[in-house]
Amino acid sequence: MRIKSQKDFFAGLLYMLTGIAFAWGATNYNIGDGARMGPGYFPLLLGIVLAVIGGIVLFQSLVVETPDGDKIGKWAWKPLLFIIASNFLFGILLGGWPALGIPAMGLIIAIFVLTFVAALAGTEFRFVEVLILAILLAALSWFAFVWGLKLQFQVWPTFITG
Repeated sequence: MRIKSQKDFFAGLLYMLTGIAFAWGATNYNIGDGARMGPGYFPLLLGIVLAVIGGIVLFQSLVVETPDGDKIGKWAWKPLLFIIASNFLFGILLGGWPALGIPAMGLIIAIFVLTFVAALAGTEFRFVEVLILAILLAALSWFAFVWGLKLQFQVWPTFITG
């Protein structure tokens, strides 16, 4: 059997592997049943659905003819590195890294850094648009998590709040 679409083949494979990993990880929790769902019920079902979708995409990549084989291009290293770095920095700034002496900077600073670093992944960077997006994301995150859900975590750095 010949692969007729490389992009769909590897996307389907990725979905299947992720789904299987989620379903397998969910077995470490109590699954329960439809009437009394345990904490592993949703991840198990989500993993199964993801694996089935991956299987369908994988099957189609072997059956449906594409004009040029839908070859996979070069890796986009710049966006990949900036997106991973932005998430890494968000986690460090939100909670701090005491082993390295980095204090928690809070939700607002972490979201601003996340937005600006992730924006560097694109082909063009417009400071005003990214600033507006960062303000909006920070405000909506504060509204949803701190005010709405009443989650208790640091919003501002301690040198600002005291």
